[in-house]
Amino acid sequence: MNASACSRRFLVVALLLGIGPWLGGGPAQAQDPRERPPRDGQDRRRQREPRGGGQRYSIEQAVSDQAQLHTIAFNGLAFLTGDFGADTFIPPGKVCDFFGFQYMRDIDAAQKGHNPMFLNRVAGNVLHILNEGQRKTFLDLAQEQAPLLDNLARKRFPLIKAFCRELAGEIPAGSRGLDKVSVIRHVGEIFAFDAELSYRRAQVFGQMASSLSAEQKAYLGRMKFGDFNTWPDVDAGPYRLPRGTEKMVNVAYMTYASEFFSWYAGSVEADTYFCPERHGTYFGGFYMKDMPAMGKKDFNISTSLTGDSGKEFLNILTAEQRKNITDIPDLQRKSLQEVVDVRRQVSTELRRFLKGETADKEKMLAMGRRYGELDGEMSFHHATAFAKVGRTLSEDQRKALMKLRNLEGYTSAPAYLYSSPVREEVKLPETDYFFFPPKPPAGEGK
Repeated sequence: MNASACSRRFLVVALLLGIGPWLGGGPAQAQDPRERPPRDGQDRRRQREPRGGGQRYSIEQAVSDQAQLHTIAFNGLAFLTGDFGADTFIPPGKVCDFFGFQYMRDIDAAQKGHNPMFLNRVAGNVLHILNEGQRKTFLDLAQEQAPLLDNLARKRFPLIKAFCRELAGEIPAGSRGLDKVSVIRHVGEIFAFDAELSYRRAQVFGQMASSLSAEQKAYLGRMKFGDFNTWPDVDAGPYRLPRGTEKMVNVAYMTYASEFFSWYAGSVEADTYFCPERHGTYFGGFYMKDMPAMGKKDFNISTSLTGDSGKEFLNILTAEQRKNITDIPDLQRKSLQEVVDVRRQVSTELRRFLKGETADKEKMLAMGRRYGELDGEMSFHHATAFAKVGRTLSEDQRKALMKLRNLEGYTSAPAYLYSSPVREEVKLPETDYFFFPPKPPAGEGK
């Protein structure tokens, strides 16, 4: 099973802005859509007990060797056939993602979680029952965080450029390639910043929850977590921001409306959950999966795309090439298990705001940095393995991979701020920082 990495979110914004910011496809294998995570304090083992012989969405599934290998292989296909611009594409839902929305989509009983109407419906209901002052709270936060979210996306660019340089062999003269320590440090900084934005989001969500009236609570209580069929048919269109509003403000505003419900109605386990594509997001897999659905009114991305393409990618490789990829699950296993622990700690800490308490910001930032270090280590393994494969591909293999990419006629922008194209030239800082320095001449420094 490959759970979707990202979510196609708000339909009205997508059509209005032409950016389709929350696309993402579904899991690679069918799961039991009826299951939901246990409420806080309930036995976690219940998540792993299959109903009717079916599999289900769970953290255990996300970290399984099969889910990870197929996702890594899919990203390898995207990286070897793409370019820098495609690699920068990432849905907004893949940052600050500690609010249970991914799980709510993946276990939706109506199987609408990966259709644009899903977010439109949940955001519409939340905005419908909020009063003008409460909606303004979300708008104020969106205006506050929009430039910060922009900055978060741009922090990824130098790292992605360094990975592209490794793939192309365009490394500093005399260097032996990527420096894992530098990669880990940089991604740690990205995730620490992500944690800071998440902290602020949870703080406002907690304030919003405490401001709800009895009637508002009753309304939300009738909307079941993970069951689109229980949500009234309310469109978010009437509550969208005025035409001309900055794109990122629009995106953030609708994100808050949808994630507030998933957080309010969810649990620590829902917030901890992640899909296999949550990590190593620097290789263009999101672009390859989501681009055909961009701007479409009603488009379900195939739930088998990641798994099927990943398998075929491995089949095209020779045994020696394939081993570079199949070794990765073992290399990252320890880091991936720690990711689960860190995400649970982060999710538990943020939920203190929902209880009317105050989360520890310094603890949150430290956990965010550690999370990034883990993601950086895993991404280093991905990048170096992809580069090794890329250097040994035959011309026939390259043609087969381009056919498997299946994006003929699509040309990526120079870069993307999430899923919104950046048309102007992207100016990057020096990226030699990510590579080992050249070895000194023999005898030097003695």
